[in-house]
Amino acid sequence: MIERYSLPGMSKIWTDENRFQKMLDVEIAACEALNKLGEVPTLALKKIKEKAGFNAKRIKEIESTVKHDVIAFLTSVAENVGKESTYIHKGLTSSDVLDTALALQLRQASDILIDDLERFSKIIRKQAKKYEDTIMIGRTHGIHAEPITFGFKLAGWYTEVLRDIERMKSAKENISYGKISGAVGTYAHLSPEVEKYVMGKVELKPEPVSTQIVPRDRHAQFLSTLAIIAATLERFATEIRSLQRTEVSELEEPFTKGQKGSSAMPHKRNPVTCEQMCGLARIIRGNAMVSIENVALWNERDISHSSAERIILPDSTILLNYMLNKMCYVIENFNVNAENMKRNLSITNNAIFSQRLLLAIVKKGYLREEAYPAVQEVTHNNFKDISPLKKYLKESEIKDCLDIKYYVRRVKGILKRAGI
Repeated sequence: MIERYSLPGMSKIWTDENRFQKMLDVEIAACEALNKLGEVPTLALKKIKEKAGFNAKRIKEIESTVKHDVIAFLTSVAENVGKESTYIHKGLTSSDVLDTALALQLRQASDILIDDLERFSKIIRKQAKKYEDTIMIGRTHGIHAEPITFGFKLAGWYTEVLRDIERMKSAKENISYGKISGAVGTYAHLSPEVEKYVMGKVELKPEPVSTQIVPRDRHAQFLSTLAIIAATLERFATEIRSLQRTEVSELEEPFTKGQKGSSAMPHKRNPVTCEQMCGLARIIRGNAMVSIENVALWNERDISHSSAERIILPDSTILLNYMLNKMCYVIENFNVNAENMKRNLSITNNAIFSQRLLLAIVKKGYLREEAYPAVQEVTHNNFKDISPLKKYLKESEIKDCLDIKYYVRRVKGILKRAGI
């Protein structure tokens, strides 16, 4: 991922140094397991643990010749260890190390994303409470529907993020599987006890039935979860963009001192961060599709998934980490124009109360089919002539139906149920 969209903590997980260290952790744990089974001498294990190391630059040099990244890695380690390196990678296949190390990286990435989501949820919850009484119009199809509060809108965002947290925790659980089962996954040259020990040491679970790789449906679920979370952020960003339009002007993303909106028009204050979120969400969705295509591999394995995963897994986790941090900032610092929210409520001159009027007439015993055209006529003429309603309702009853505080009272209970 380009530096523009990368934050240090997440980016560090995907460095060569971290990847090779995770691979080395797996190899040493396997040596420990084999030592317990009497297949690696104790003195050799001691030497391996003392001397085992790698040089990322040297690994690349070796790989340029051997054209195999794991062999290059093992050769670099062997150069540090010496003759005892003969016990390293004994009975293992490359994917034992690669897939188990990858699971460790994805678990690290998951922890960061879960922390981001939990912080995000707290910010939204705080803002929902702050604006629980801030009345605004609810819209469907972009058209005025009925009154809501801004806090109610944010409550919906809050509960969606809570679901995203659970999705992310489930994805972390599902991806935390490794394998030390050898070529084609049959344990032909290893005891299952080696896998059991290694997975316990690195705090992963053993894949119940692996092929030569950990099946890629796990990775597809992981990327799909990231895509859903990105879609959540896109939904919020799209709503902010919609409400920031000049003719609406109810909500605005932060615009900092010294910021410029246009190279040509000094008056512009554009929702550029939210637009950025929408663009980046498309990338993560596309990457999720690639992960789904990676599920179908030839026989017990091929490596058509490998090249794609070197891009889509780092890029998607790094992007989502960036997006969550950006949206935390946006939601925490957005500008709420409560006066414009109030002003926009009056644009239709009470037409937004049509359903209350309709139900009040029906409650009196009139047929809905009779009442609907009467209310429609009044609302379509912007309440310029309410005489069609007087056949069904008294002036006081019509006035009661136009009470906007009624809607505030109704949504307060929903916020309370959402834990706000």
